[in-house]
Amino acid sequence: MELIPAGRLELLSEMEERYEKKDKEYFVKLLNNEDFVIRCRAVCILVDMGGEDVVPYISGILKNDSNELVRHEAAFSLGQMCLRSGIKPLEDATRNDPSLFVRHEAAVALGVIGSQEARETLQRALLDSSEQVRDSAVVALSNLKFMESLCKNEKFAKLTGG
Repeated sequence: MELIPAGRLELLSEMEERYEKKDKEYFVKLLNNEDFVIRCRAVCILVDMGGEDVVPYISGILKNDSNELVRHEAAFSLGQMCLRSGIKPLEDATRNDPSLFVRHEAAVALGVIGSQEARETLQRALLDSSEQVRDSAVVALSNLKFMESLCKNEKFAKLTGG
């Protein structure tokens, strides 16, 4: 596998220019790029540029991308956005993604969002076949409990929730 395929560096340079112009549609199109590195970067950039409007795109990547690293990045990004609209896609990934890597990150992201709405999914994740996913569910559930009963600083809870 070639580490830096021809054209990637030029495309990254173009991406930087488009980022400075806040060209969101350009980055939406890059979510279909054949290069998984470009798709990962496009996910991160869209999250930085958008709000609720980018959740459907990031959720689509989480559900459908062929590369587990890209899906992992989408799960992480949805958690960092802390939007309720990210909960259902993250729950689906926690329950159904074939990759333990993605299920783990989706569970952690649910903990970071901190919504009690995700409790049932996280409790089910305690039975996951992967120890890493089970451990992630413990961390996430601990944050939900903390936020429900003791939390005085929401930013602290979100920083430590996963």
